[in-house]
Amino acid sequence: MSAGVTEGRLPAAFARAAADGRAALVTFVTGGDPTPADTAAILDALVEGGADVIELGMPFTDPMADGMAIQLANLRSLGAGTRTADLLDIARSFRARHPQVPLVLMGYANPMLRRGADVFAAEAQAAGVDGIICVDVPPEEDDALGPALRARGLHLVRLATPTTDAVRLPTVLEGASGFLYYVSVAGITGLQQAAQASIDTAVARLKAATDIPVAVGFGIRTPEQAAAVARVADGVVVGSAIVELVGLHGSQAPYHIRSYVRSLSEAIAVSRKELA
Repeated sequence: MSAGVTEGRLPAAFARAAADGRAALVTFVTGGDPTPADTAAILDALVEGGADVIELGMPFTDPMADGMAIQLANLRSLGAGTRTADLLDIARSFRARHPQVPLVLMGYANPMLRRGADVFAAEAQAAGVDGIICVDVPPEEDDALGPALRARGLHLVRLATPTTDAVRLPTVLEGASGFLYYVSVAGITGLQQAAQASIDTAVARLKAATDIPVAVGFGIRTPEQAAAVARVADGVVVGSAIVELVGLHGSQAPYHIRSYVRSLSEAIAVSRKELA
């Protein structure tokens, strides 16, 4: 692993949250939804609401891990003509406005690899991206993307699920950095949330196996749910509920997103103190 992926904005964000005695809030939106021109204000609203890390979704025609809310967001974005070049422009502009806020591109292999892993990694780095989550390249196929990202100092954020057993977990962790994304349900993004007891058990198991921060996502929608997860995890990931606000309000979504994210951030900030 290169030195670049053990440093930088992403580890620093989790370290700051830990120093504050709280989990980091990781938020997701689909880039280009409802249009590429609207995305900057949406990203700014996430930061203003208190998000510590931003995941920017790369629209794709077959988002197999995503539920209806994000599927529709992908369709809206693609319908508006969003291309990978637009996502990189959005990232570059975001980095200029928010020099210290980590930005992670999340998506599928096809848009990332169609022109080659080296080209994608170089362009992502140049745009100020901090890390990549590629949903459909398993760790056993790390050579497809991992070496190119690490050569550019980009974090490769890996996914663990309820079916990631003790035999496979070391493979998932090998070459991973930034944070480990625990997908708390064996299904697609959306409404379903795992029982808190199962999340507690899984996070404890994962944290015993790695020093990488463990962030939990899928199905977290309310401040109360976010606070419960934040008591045990290093990060809380919220996506579909934010994407739904974009679907409901379109270009007027930033106001609603800012308020909603603030409610999550405030709940997370006090969640561990309530246990004391």
